Amino acid sequence: MKQLISALTVGLTLAAPAAAQTYAVTNGRVVTNTEAGIIDNATVVVRDGDIVAVGAGADVPDDATVIDAAGGWVTPGLFAGYTQLGLIEVGLEDSTTDDSAGDSPFSVALDVADGFNPAGTYLATNRIEGITRAAIYPSTGHNIFAGQGALIETSGNPDSLFQSASFVFVDLSERGARRAGGSRPAAWAFLEAALSDARGYPGRFSGDHEGDALNRYDAAALLPVARGRVPLVMAVNRAADLRRAIRFQEDNAPLQIVIAGASEGWMVADELAEADIPVIIDPLEDLPSSFDSLAASLQNAARLQDAGVDVAYATAPTADGYFNARLLPQHAGNAVANGVPWNDAFRAITLTPAEIYGVGDRYGALAPGYAGDVVVWDGDPLEVMSAPVAVLIDGEPSAMESRQTRLRDRYINITDDTPYAYRR
Repeated sequence: MKQLISALTVGLTLAAPAAAQTYAVTNGRVVTNTEAGIIDNATVVVRDGDIVAVGAGADVPDDATVIDAAGGWVTPGLFAGYTQLGLIEVGLEDSTTDDSAGDSPFSVALDVADGFNPAGTYLATNRIEGITRAAIYPSTGHNIFAGQGALIETSGNPDSLFQSASFVFVDLSERGARRAGGSRPAAWAFLEAALSDARGYPGRFSGDHEGDALNRYDAAALLPVARGRVPLVMAVNRAADLRRAIRFQEDNAPLQIVIAGASEGWMVADELAEADIPVIIDPLEDLPSSFDSLAASLQNAARLQDAGVDVAYATAPTADGYFNARLLPQHAGNAVANGVPWNDAFRAITLTPAEIYGVGDRYGALAPGYAGDVVVWDGDPLEVMSAPVAVLIDGEPSAMESRQTRLRDRYINITDDTPYAYRR
């Protein structure tokens, strides 16, 4: 017998994790991110964590718990492509940060998976805004290499980290130049030497010999990148540096490069598309915040996507990436206002980042075989006043509460029974 639950109350009704079961989200405007497009009055059926049916005529199983979307939008969970969720709790308190290790003798070998906290406060605040998956990044330390990134989901469960050593992050921007010795030539020379060390591992590290740029442990960690099995994510913004990155990939096949930043990417959009290099950008970046981004433009996203570049969106990762990935829909909405088609902008915060990290066959779309990451919205998800009313991760409804909502409720519902300290 079907149990009917309004999407407005599902987060409260089913807050506690339950045994895997069947859910049917009905009566929604379903954004599939597939050739099926957007389907009105459709149903999404999730069984044992996976999507098993999507469509206007999808049958609702007798044993399903029905979540009535009440005409709202139903989408895949949002995928934050560049964040530090779960790595930083208080940015100005070193004891709560695990994003970098400037005093460590290691660089590439540092894996953020070892510092990720699934109970971090900001996972909940981002989850209730529709973020269900994220790529978490290290910050650079004593050289251009920051370390290895990982992929997480935001449920807060102990097994929230679902893929470690997903990529290696390296800074080739002006910041990287400073860390490498003071110039871009120094940074690129260090990268070339490091790649040579990795290719020579373990043979060249026999006896007392160390690498030219890396120690034994870091060289071993960079080896999957050198062999093309793990992508190298480069922080690059200036057009000239982007062209250098394109040449670097051509000269070092089968190396896979992903660009993070690309403030001046629109100036080399055709070249990036031809090289099949994806980029992760903040579509709201439009000010020359440094000499790396003098040509930053609100049309960056539209021009890159018009050229055929695979583009994912991020939210100012160097400023607020550990707590405000939840602003992704707002950034995507502004991309639409500056020339990006709605479908392309929404794809840039769901399926495209999943594809960039090699998990696009599992996350970022609503189709049979995909994970049951489903978000029900009370309006267009790219409109700033819209908000999720229900979030499922791996087919399980999540509690629609966070530390912020609990504080709000504590002080907004003051009664005679409220402790005196809160009533003054």
